[in-house]
Amino acid sequence: MSTSRRGFARALPEARTVIAGRDIAEIAFESDARLALDLALTAIEVAFELPFDLDGESYMVCLQLGAAAADGHRDEVHLLEEAEKALRDARTEHVAVARDVAGDSAAIDRAGLGRDLTRAIENEELFLQYQPKVHLRRQEITSVEALVRWTHPTRGLVLPSDFIPIAEESRDIVALTLWTIRRSIQDQRILAEHGHDLRIFINIAGVLLADERFVRRACALVEDSGAQLGFEITETSVIRDPESAIANLKVFAAIGIVIAIDDYGAGLSSLAYLKQLPARELKIDKLFVTQLTSSNRDPLIVRSTIDLAHALEMEVVAEG
Repeated sequence: MSTSRRGFARALPEARTVIAGRDIAEIAFESDARLALDLALTAIEVAFELPFDLDGESYMVCLQLGAAAADGHRDEVHLLEEAEKALRDARTEHVAVARDVAGDSAAIDRAGLGRDLTRAIENEELFLQYQPKVHLRRQEITSVEALVRWTHPTRGLVLPSDFIPIAEESRDIVALTLWTIRRSIQDQRILAEHGHDLRIFINIAGVLLADERFVRRACALVEDSGAQLGFEITETSVIRDPESAIANLKVFAAIGIVIAIDDYGAGLSSLAYLKQLPARELKIDKLFVTQLTSSNRDPLIVRSTIDLAHALEMEVVAEG
């Protein structure tokens, strides 16, 4: 860890660095500007881009950066807890994550974030990252999943877990999802021009499955463009209004949109709904996938799920 500590010292000479574990370092510093945290994260990433020389051998240090900032906040324990949460998010998202510890209540912060989200959709502050789906037998990428990200002008990267629930509550989820569909269509054309013929899957919130106006607008976008899209839904999203959800999913399927069931096994896993849904793909929740080598029961559950999906003529995706 001493080599890494020297790297931190070069990137942030004024900061206090403490080795907190075998693979964890804590860095603290003060500044009058919130932007200083974002600059610090960038400086650390740059400092570790090149390999370190250790006894004549080169070693790369791979970092996951989680950070928290507070304006006039003096509860260091709370600040550290927020930084730890950011680090967990960073390990999941594979990008540096910074959180703001607000002095006001969470409700006020959520309200402000909701107002900002409306403007973000209009001002193109959102972007898509694409997660590939690899066909194991063919050993090639056959499709990708569009993941919405938000670069806030002052908060930095805002994760979906922070803004998607707000979007659903405020009904911004309609504009957000339509924006995602339009951007996916544009990006798919660019991919095709470069020789990549890939279907793009988009996550559809359960609240939208009963929204007739959204269904009409989404179908119009897909039909007018001729895009190859897929919609991913969760099991629980169907339970809210099963009759409307199943009917609208059949409308999507009828115009060529591939329906995929996401996070299978994390909800009720109802066979009654499974046999009614016009789904062509089943994604096994990563909770089962990550435990395949350490659990006796999980491999049995995964195998039986795969057999069931294949019997229903569905492809299976192992998530994680």
